[in-house]
Amino acid sequence: MADERPATTRLVAGLPATVPFVAPEAMERQRGRPFQLRLGANESTFGPSPRAVEAMRAAASEMRWYADPENYDLRAALAQHHQVSLEQIVVGSGIDDLLGLAVRAYLEPGATAVTSLGAYPTFNYHVAGYGGVLERVPYRDDANDLTALAEAARRTSARLVYLANPDNPTGSYASATALHAFRESLPDDCLLILDEAYIEFAPAEAAPPVGADDPRLLRMRTFSKAYGMAGARIGYALGTAEMMGAFEKIRLHFGVNLAAQAGALASLADADYLRGMVASVAEGRDEYTALGRELGIPTLPSATNFICFDLGDAARARSLMAALTERDVFVRMPGAPPLDRCVRVTVGMPAERAAFADALRAALAAING
Repeated sequence: MADERPATTRLVAGLPATVPFVAPEAMERQRGRPFQLRLGANESTFGPSPRAVEAMRAAASEMRWYADPENYDLRAALAQHHQVSLEQIVVGSGIDDLLGLAVRAYLEPGATAVTSLGAYPTFNYHVAGYGGVLERVPYRDDANDLTALAEAARRTSARLVYLANPDNPTGSYASATALHAFRESLPDDCLLILDEAYIEFAPAEAAPPVGADDPRLLRMRTFSKAYGMAGARIGYALGTAEMMGAFEKIRLHFGVNLAAQAGALASLADADYLRGMVASVAEGRDEYTALGRELGIPTLPSATNFICFDLGDAARARSLMAALTERDVFVRMPGAPPLDRCVRVTVGMPAERAAFADALRAALAAING
C-alpha cells in the first residue's frame, strides 16, 4: 500500500515556513539567558491601569465560566466612548485577529491588497494565507507615500489597502485631512483598513472623527499599546453595521477571554491613568531625541510609544542591534529598505530609559571601535 497521508491545501503547502515576528522569548531560549530590557515590541512597559489589574484579578475567580461571546458590556462602553452604535463594533483578540477577519471577508483569492513596503507584517501574513496578491509601495521621506499607495490601488484594482496611522515602524502620521483625501482617491470598491494601534499617543489632528458610517473605511484599535494589555490580546474594529455583520459570520465568538474583557472595560474607564502614561511617553520621546543628538544618531519624528534611531545604513544598524543584544537589550529594526538603516526602541519608564541610554552609549562605542 502506498504511503499516503492527508495533504494540506496547495495554498498552504506553497506558503513559506515563516511567522511575522521572532518573539523575544524565542531569542532568550536561543541565547540561553533573559533580556534585561525588553524594548523591541512596542509594548507598554508602564503596564495596565491598576483598575484593570484589579478587574482581571477578580475575573480570574470566574474562569470556570465562558466569557460573554458578544462582548456586550465592553462593546456598549466602546460605543458610548466613540458615540456610535453597538452594531458598529466588533471585539477580537487584538488587531492581528481583526486583520485576518478583514482579509477573509473582503479579499477573494487572487485579488490584490496594497500596503507599504516594510509596514506591519501581520497584514501581509494574512493576505498570503488567504490566497491574496500583495502589492508593496516603498516609503517616501520615512512616511507612508499616500499618493503612490493610491496609484497602486487604482492600477491593480485593489480590494484592500492597509495603512497604519500613526505608522509602525516609522512613527510618522498623516493628518485627518490627508487621510480623507487619500480615501477619496482610492477605487470606490476598495476598502481602506486604518490601523490606529498608536492613536492615543498621536496629536488630535491624526485622528479623523469616528463616525463608523463610511462603507469604504474600516478602523482598528487595540488595548495592547497605550492601555498596556498586550498580553491580554484584545482589540476592536469600528465600521458600518453591515461590515461588522460580515465579521460576525466568521469570527471566533469565544476568542476573547473573560479576564481580557474585564481588564479592557476597566482600562477604558481610567482616563487619568491613560493621560499620565501618554504624557510620560512624550517626555521619553524627547529624551531619546536628545540622546540621539548627543550620540550623533538622529531620530525620526514619532507620534507613537517608540523612536527610530537612524544609523545611516543597514549594516551599521545591524551591528548596533547585535551590540545591544549582547548587552541584554531587546530592540528591533525594520526589515525593508530604506528603513532598515534604523533601530526601533520602545519608550519605557524613566528607569528603563536611563538604563537604555547607558546601554546605547556602550554599544555605540563598541561598534565604533
